[in-house]
Amino acid sequence: MAVTSTFIHDALDPQPPLSVDAAYDRSCSAALADSRVGQVGLEIEMHPVALDEVDAPVTWPQVEEMTGILRGIGLRSAITVEPGGQVELSCPPAPDIVAAVRGLKGETRQVHDALADRGFGVAYVGADPLRPSQRVNPRPRYRAMEQHFRATGLEGAGSVMMNSTAALQLNLEAGPKRHWRDRVAHAHRIGPTMLAIAANSQWLSGRPTGWKSARQRAWGTLDARVCGPVPGCSAGPAGTTATDPADAWARYAMRAPVAFIRRAGDELQAVGAPVPFAEWASGSVRLGNRPPTAADLDTHLTTLFPPVRLRGYLELRYLDVTAPCWWPAIAAVVTTLMDDPIAADVAAEATEETAPLWTEAARDGLSNAKLASSAVRCLAVAADRAPADFGAAIADLADLVESGRCPGDLFSQRVTQIGPAAAFEEQAYA
Repeated sequence: MAVTSTFIHDALDPQPPLSVDAAYDRSCSAALADSRVGQVGLEIEMHPVALDEVDAPVTWPQVEEMTGILRGIGLRSAITVEPGGQVELSCPPAPDIVAAVRGLKGETRQVHDALADRGFGVAYVGADPLRPSQRVNPRPRYRAMEQHFRATGLEGAGSVMMNSTAALQLNLEAGPKRHWRDRVAHAHRIGPTMLAIAANSQWLSGRPTGWKSARQRAWGTLDARVCGPVPGCSAGPAGTTATDPADAWARYAMRAPVAFIRRAGDELQAVGAPVPFAEWASGSVRLGNRPPTAADLDTHLTTLFPPVRLRGYLELRYLDVTAPCWWPAIAAVVTTLMDDPIAADVAAEATEETAPLWTEAARDGLSNAKLASSAVRCLAVAADRAPADFGAAIADLADLVESGRCPGDLFSQRVTQIGPAAAFEEQAYA
């Protein structure tokens, strides 16, 4: 599949062309939906492992065998596969965080039991600590993204992001329209602190990285127009407020470079230069020798990966996946800090100075004094305001954070004691 850098003569697209204004309006209307706060969706990514050869990269036939097993055990969650073979479970929206965690935790146990019987496991680490970054999923979308990163000089970080990382993702309601500005800004504001609390990816491809979250480092190294925080969605210096988040999202989408375009049928063509969508829609640059359509815009929106993505709801993407003893508490803390008004007010004050510290959170984690202080305060109010079901789990997480450690520190300690392969194997059996 060649890379698009000049005009390509395709058949005319049957859909009408999309102007810049129409693309902006469509992006704006898709950003957020007026809703009640309460429902929660969870998505968890896991690294697949063949238990008899833990240090070997999984093959696509092995991944297909694993997902076939999982689709046969009646899970309610959707099962998808990331470029490097990471298996993702996406649970349907639950009425609250208690039901969401209970459902997903039960299904991850089913996953463990079903796969173990066939010699497979899954590991809960934010970045694969042992195996090389390589794509195994043959989907045209991922092949095109890989080619786009290579052509635009981002092959290294792009490969790590696609093939070696795993996250815990929270999907929260946008809430009433009158609160969108504050709610979206708050989701950004608490991000660095929660990233530091959840950091769990210090090792990558058999080596220590010197970062608490190599997963977030990979995202941060990519084009900020595609993977950085949405400008205008975060509150600025004291006394300023965020802009309308739907407008900010639409502007972000228009500035973001197009990764690939559709050609005939299901064929995709990588774009070999950083071409913002607005330039394609305005006609100043032509990709595939045609203007974009609504379908092109909808696809483009799925290639944008900011820490908080607007998809009608809030998609919080900044958490490393952690072991089953930690991720339920982390999910409960984030939801409480977002959805409980009292906890949100305390968290807003606690994280005011740490809101811009995305790089520091990924690199230094809780060794940064400001982030450590905000983390302790956020966990204290979450422990007080979260549902009682999470009391013991949040208390354990608070003890870990008060000691200045995150889940990745514990994993790194095991790596030091028994080596990366044995530590990864422990995770796969856990």
